[in-house]
Amino acid sequence: MADEKIKKSKYSAEDITVLEGLDPVRRRPGMYIGTTGPDGLHHLIWEVFDNSRDEAMGGFANHIEVALLPGNRIRVADNGRGIPVDIHKQTKVSALETIMTTLHAGGKFGGEGYKVSGGLHGVGASVVNALSLYMKAEVHRDGGKYMQEYAKGKRKAAVKKVEASKLNGTIVTFEPDGEIFPEINFEFSRVVNHLRQQAYLVKGLRIVVLDAREYKGKIDDESFYLADLGLDIPSVTFYFEGGLLSLVKFYNQTQKPIHKNIFYIEKKTNEYESVEVALQYVDDISSRVVPFANNIYNPEGGTHVTGFKTSLTRTLNTYAKKNGYTKDSEDGFTGEDVQEGLTAVISVKLREVQFEGQTKAKLGTVEARGMVESVFGEAFEAFLEENPDDARAMVNKVILALKARKAAKAAKDSVLRKGALEGMTLPGKLADCQSKSAEESELFIVEGDSAGGTAKMGRDRRTQAILPLRGKILNIERARLDKMLGSEQIKNLVVALGTAIGDTFDIEKLRYHKIIIATDADVDGAHIRTLLLTLLYRFFRPLIDAGHVYIAQPPLYKIKKGKEVFYAYSDEEKHKIVGKEEVGEELIETESESVGEEAEDVEVKTKTAKVSIQRYKGLGEMNSDELWETTMDPAKRILKQVNVDDAQEADKVFDILMGTDVPARKSFIQSNAKMARLDI
Repeated sequence: MADEKIKKSKYSAEDITVLEGLDPVRRRPGMYIGTTGPDGLHHLIWEVFDNSRDEAMGGFANHIEVALLPGNRIRVADNGRGIPVDIHKQTKVSALETIMTTLHAGGKFGGEGYKVSGGLHGVGASVVNALSLYMKAEVHRDGGKYMQEYAKGKRKAAVKKVEASKLNGTIVTFEPDGEIFPEINFEFSRVVNHLRQQAYLVKGLRIVVLDAREYKGKIDDESFYLADLGLDIPSVTFYFEGGLLSLVKFYNQTQKPIHKNIFYIEKKTNEYESVEVALQYVDDISSRVVPFANNIYNPEGGTHVTGFKTSLTRTLNTYAKKNGYTKDSEDGFTGEDVQEGLTAVISVKLREVQFEGQTKAKLGTVEARGMVESVFGEAFEAFLEENPDDARAMVNKVILALKARKAAKAAKDSVLRKGALEGMTLPGKLADCQSKSAEESELFIVEGDSAGGTAKMGRDRRTQAILPLRGKILNIERARLDKMLGSEQIKNLVVALGTAIGDTFDIEKLRYHKIIIATDADVDGAHIRTLLLTLLYRFFRPLIDAGHVYIAQPPLYKIKKGKEVFYAYSDEEKHKIVGKEEVGEELIETESESVGEEAEDVEVKTKTAKVSIQRYKGLGEMNSDELWETTMDPAKRILKQVNVDDAQEADKVFDILMGTDVPARKSFIQSNAKMARLDI
């Protein structure tokens, strides 16, 4: 009988685990904040800030301060109403304690606490509390200052009134738990960029960001706003009255607009819900559509973006035919055509908001599509009629995009047809791997035939493919697809990847799940790496988002100490190996150092051994065994995975560095010169 083959085991009520309080968050943090890496770490700030921002959205606050403090602590203060501290009828403890220590508890599930909100409905504060080694909430309201402290989501004591206060507001201080987050390193620039965006989205809200991590003096956190203390610490203040119109201007500050007036509409669809859209076309081939729902950025779009794109395409098609720019017999504009060179920001406020996924990357509220389609379509149609010069510039831009799309399709089809006729022949320069499994296959993109030859000899032929590039590839930042595919180097890469490109791109056909850029550790190598990243970011972005793109880290030095051989990947590692030598428990400094004329090879004499140092300038200088051992062996190599933490900021930097605005590039380089690590 079949039943006799089934393994029997004891399974009873005792086997059912019930996690109480915030234990589920600590067990599975990824379910609540997406990841325990840098994204999840910074997400903690966004969750606490969102609660303060929701107060401002409701008209109850106009000033929020976010401070990065010594000891990995974050402090967020707002002058809102202050979290209620009276006893909650259901939980029998203070409402403050309920919100901070209970999942799915807050003022956003019902009642009249919030009409529109963006936070996790009370989940936010409690999740941050659960993942923090320490947390403190201070509330000013009803004539008093109240305080409660927590550790790993559990209260230390009951809420207590510590003194009288005439202020109103909430201050939350937290320190992420090192048991949850492998690395705790907040990036000030990342915090600033995120909060700048939020300031644009809430008109009249003042946001102050402080970085007090390096401050050596005493910080008096008894002051409501630390900025009032006048400390000598870096700070940034944001305050905008223009809303999304100001945000579009900011995004386009390094671009050349093709029309004068920025389209802008803000309209309430009922007492609590609204649609706000701003757009402008610029002389570029990329598009930037930035969506928000209840002030939460949705990098994966959603129903509001679908409504916007549908309405944009239909309205421009209708206007172009009505005014004789196109004929009824001609093909209409596609979504791809109308989005070329477009910068648009879409913001919807919804009473009932539904996101796909805990981190709110995509809006799922069905009603948002109709709201945006209707409000934007009607307003944009009126804008085109009332601004004929702007409308003409927009339509001409779209017609140019349509013609370029057809030309690019012809060029692309030619490339693909050629591949099909030749049985999808791979580039002659490509040394492919034996495996046909994309999951285990790797493509090394190397600089030049010399490095290519070494890599081919040193690789694991079963899983590692090598594609050498000849010199610097085309800068594609402002190149259309037809021009790109005219480049032999880029064409070889496209065919090798197997995904095709443009509207026929299919990530499922990717031939290698690791695409590894391996260039020399010099200025030319860095330039080639930047050109490749620009290509991948603009035309193969899904590969980056899926985590398939890596940068190899070849060693800078080969160090021989007696009969031992070491590889150093940085000057710090070199100094650890060469600068000091461990003898028993003592550390003996090196006695002398002689440097050759070329500064390539160095000999160091210590009390116990002679040390020789070889400085690698390129992969071609290594023999195949060295390249395998240091850069290609999966068990020993160091790879840096390429990801995009802030798509808007990355897009802006690519525009500046690889575009045609020379003054903007010069200014960027001058402003960031001190951050560069030069190899001289």
